[in-house]
Amino acid sequence: MLNGLLDLAWWQLLLVTLGLTHVTIVSVTVFLHRAQAHRALTLHPLVSHFFRLWLWLTTGMITREWVAIHRRHHARCETEEDPHSPQVLGINKVMWEGAELYREAAKDRDLVERYSHGTPDDWLERNLYSRSFLGVSLMLLIDVMLFGVAGVAVWAVQMIWIPFWAAGVINGLGHFWGYRNFASPDAATNIAPWGILIGGEELHNNHHAFPSSAKLSARWWEFDIGWMYIRLLSFLRLARVRRVALKPLIDASKANIDMETLKAVVVHRMFVLANYAREVVKPVAEAEICRSEQHCRKLARQARRLLAADENRLDAGARAKLDEILQKSQVLATVHQYRDRLQGIWGRTATSQEALLQALQEWCREAEATGIKALEDFSRSLRGYQPAV
Repeated sequence: MLNGLLDLAWWQLLLVTLGLTHVTIVSVTVFLHRAQAHRALTLHPLVSHFFRLWLWLTTGMITREWVAIHRRHHARCETEEDPHSPQVLGINKVMWEGAELYREAAKDRDLVERYSHGTPDDWLERNLYSRSFLGVSLMLLIDVMLFGVAGVAVWAVQMIWIPFWAAGVINGLGHFWGYRNFASPDAATNIAPWGILIGGEELHNNHHAFPSSAKLSARWWEFDIGWMYIRLLSFLRLARVRRVALKPLIDASKANIDMETLKAVVVHRMFVLANYAREVVKPVAEAEICRSEQHCRKLARQARRLLAADENRLDAGARAKLDEILQKSQVLATVHQYRDRLQGIWGRTATSQEALLQALQEWCREAEATGIKALEDFSRSLRGYQPAV
């Protein structure tokens, strides 16, 4: 009985533990995050109830609290009101005390009430799943029955898995270190391009750029295993995808800038800025900086990052370096200026559609007269933007 009902070898026990924790990760990313918090998909009631039961057993997290805290995070990201921003609280605080920050935020009943709309509120939720201690205690008994004394270790791994990987790594490193595909208005980063270990949540910058998208991967070389499971559930008619981030359509033959162009540019602004960084900033930075220096590639990469960054989030050192780059190259200064002007078009919330259209037409006309080929080519491609269907 010391080895439990299954009597597994050590390596079998390891594989089972990894499998169990992976189910928990999938439950968090598919059910809690994408379905509940962002309404990016709807799940069959049987699937939803399985995820709710599993999370009750393996995490003790209450759906309405988790959803409310996550929605608050998006609403107040990187501010003093963000429940877990490493930019405000420090990386060590969020990385190692993420679970404590979650519990502290959950005590704010006004926060939970305000941001938890649409979450389950049935008899099971109120009378069973809201009793966290009961669920995790039952999981301990099940693990001991199945795996014997080693079941205590299995249970301990299950209990720390989400507090470390989700509350610590995603909320911490996901806003501190990594690469960025999109200029989202926060510090969110992609920790790794292959979202397997944490169910696709590694692609955190992509998520903050398109919060309501059920798919977190954006580039062809990125992989989101959570999306793979969603596609499987959809194939089995156990899920229905409501929203994914669609790339804009570009009609190369279109020359006039009309309301459809404006709509596409505004709706797909994250792709517009990403394309600007790739098609304008990158080649111009390499051409301007890589003229004589042996280490020009490193300098060009640094310049690209600074030129594509949100200036409000640059520290004093980075800001000084950016100013130095802009003073040395009038061409880069022009490219930087036109990026800011383009971004400012969709930032004019109180401006009429006609005024925004005129501003975009003026931007394209003047960009094509700069004599900077990459900027001219980008402007011509911008004329062909159409909303994705």
